Amino acid sequence: MPHHHHKGKKFESFVYNILNSPSKKIVVILATLLALVGSIMMLPTKTVVARMLPGKSANTFNVYVTTPAGSSLEQTKKVSRCVVNFLAKEKEITDIEAYLAQGAPLDYAGLVKGSALKQGERFSEIVVNLTDKHEREEKSFSMVHRIRPLLKQKCENLVEGTNIAMIEMPSGPPTLAAIAVEVYGLYNDEVLKVASEVAKILKETPKLVDIDMMSETPYDRYQLVPLKDKIAKSGLTVEQVNNILYLAFKGMEVAVKNTIELNDQVGIFVSLSRDSKQLDGSTLPELSAKLSSLYLMNKKGMMVPLTEIVDIIKIKSTPTIYHKDLRTMVNVIAETDMESQVYPLLEARQKMIEYFSSHGYEVKKAPGISTYMFDLTLIDQKTGREFLLRWDGEMKVTLDTFRDLGAAFIAALILIYLLLVIYYKSFAISGIVLGGSFLSIIGVIVGHWVADLVTVDTFFLTATSLIGFIALMGISSRNSLLLIDFAKSLMEEKGIEKRHAIAIASATRAKPIMLTAIAIILGSALLASDPIFGGLGVALISGTVAAVIVSLIFIPVLMDNSKAI
Repeated sequence: MPHHHHKGKKFESFVYNILNSPSKKIVVILATLLALVGSIMMLPTKTVVARMLPGKSANTFNVYVTTPAGSSLEQTKKVSRCVVNFLAKEKEITDIEAYLAQGAPLDYAGLVKGSALKQGERFSEIVVNLTDKHEREEKSFSMVHRIRPLLKQKCENLVEGTNIAMIEMPSGPPTLAAIAVEVYGLYNDEVLKVASEVAKILKETPKLVDIDMMSETPYDRYQLVPLKDKIAKSGLTVEQVNNILYLAFKGMEVAVKNTIELNDQVGIFVSLSRDSKQLDGSTLPELSAKLSSLYLMNKKGMMVPLTEIVDIIKIKSTPTIYHKDLRTMVNVIAETDMESQVYPLLEARQKMIEYFSSHGYEVKKAPGISTYMFDLTLIDQKTGREFLLRWDGEMKVTLDTFRDLGAAFIAALILIYLLLVIYYKSFAISGIVLGGSFLSIIGVIVGHWVADLVTVDTFFLTATSLIGFIALMGISSRNSLLLIDFAKSLMEEKGIEKRHAIAIASATRAKPIMLTAIAIILGSALLASDPIFGGLGVALISGTVAAVIVSLIFIPVLMDNSKAI
């Protein structure tokens, strides 16, 4: 008797013993159900965490510096210089470019994060290039995670109200931020107030970083109003007033010099020196003192101080107002720090419901599993005005993807089931096959848990893992199909008794099933180390292992109990 046949005999009697004792059968069924429940419980208990796509290590990241509205370029420069000096200490950083009062030339992140809109003295963007990721031990996202708190602590308080955000190249869908909350309403001031409360809640949510409101807070400005009658009485013109202000602070061409060599005229540009231009503070007396040193000469040769003929009025700035769908909207954005976006979202949303309910709002939730299932409508109980909090950003893409893949999975299940019913003309047998292939989910989840224990960073259950799980359905249902067909033919053609037939079928099919499984495992091993498709690899490997165990032990038990076979 050849060796492998002997092994087959061993496994055959093992299966036969299980089938012959009712208590062993119950143990198998209970163990399988326990494994199923246990593995699925890993998701709500966050033993295995879901995320659209894991972070990917890149060779670059950006730092966005936004000083509060009304800040001068000097202040923005001061913060930016602090950031650059801080980053210069990192040995893995090769070079740094800083762009003041504008966004960097567009890159993948910048296209969606709105860096093209950054015009103005309060913005600067710093592009950081790193050594090649294959030669660097620390991944870029770990580096950002480590530097971020230190950088904020050191540079953010140089100018009160500054926001420093570290932006990584997105590995997945290009979105405005990991979590974006759009606050809609009809009244600008109230929308701002609600948005700032939303931002406050996001700041208190653990794992969320770089919270920013994409709006300007109004600040004080001074307007110079020329007093036309006084100007006329002094024998001056409004144009002279405009010119002296322009000349002093901005600078302008006042005359030309002829050049013989170039046969051309070169402009002579005049403006005040840097020190005389600068105001020491931002109060009215300081501005008046600066302007009182500027004199204009009238037609009679008399000197008139500028402060005599202009009024200085203090006004509030008018912030930019954003609209979307014909309503005022303020975006509150936050990034997640090496964490899935879904969990902070659920936590922050719960906090918001509690906070707004206890602060004079009636909170309504959006109905059903729609695209906007997390939206909250707030109704101010005093005024009856409505606000809408709409969740967007990468977490929305994540939830949509998981919802769609879930739907695809259910559709695949139903179609496979219908095909089997047509083939076997029996609902029970089809149910057995399907039940068996569904159980590969145990392997998928446990595999991710094991992968998470082995790897340094969190190993997320990603969208690619779900694709792997859907692909497994076909592979594992085929194993059960062959078992059932083989057992049926043994019973019909050779008249072997049912339990014996099932045991022989299991033992005979064990080797080919094992070989198929090993082929899948070796094929997927290369995928498992990939940063983005790692989930797919792990799902195929661990799901296949589970499917093999299920089809060789659990399926025979179900077959034995089924009257249809």
